[in-house]
Amino acid sequence: MTCHVAWVNGCFDILHRGHIELLKWASKKGDYLLVGIDSDSRVKEMKGESRPIHSQEDRKVMLESLECVNEVVIFDSNTELENIIKHRQVETIILGEEYTNKKVIGWSPGIGLHFFPKVNGYSTTKIIENSSAR
Repeated sequence: MTCHVAWVNGCFDILHRGHIELLKWASKKGDYLLVGIDSDSRVKEMKGESRPIHSQEDRKVMLESLECVNEVVIFDSNTELENIIKHRQVETIILGEEYTNKKVIGWSPGIGLHFFPKVNGYSTTKIIENSSAR
């Protein structure tokens, strides 16, 4: 029996309610939720020198502890991301709605694509900004 693999990826630097809602929703799009997290060097490159707040190992452990997540993998490049999606036979990719109408790395015809509506008020950047403003 084959398993329908759903994929979601991100930094997941400071785990918050928006992440939890996304992961719970994504887990319902397949039988097996595979979560990709950006490596520490990739987060630093995308978000700046002060990031990540939590190491890739810590982020991986936190995500693996969630009931809705079956497995977590770390990737360091777009090529590695594409290869994971291809070799793990991902059938559905879930992204935040902010990626609507943008190129989706790893997507190809035959792979389902779903967009999750952002949970208002929740973002790692806002959490960091609010904590440093205190």
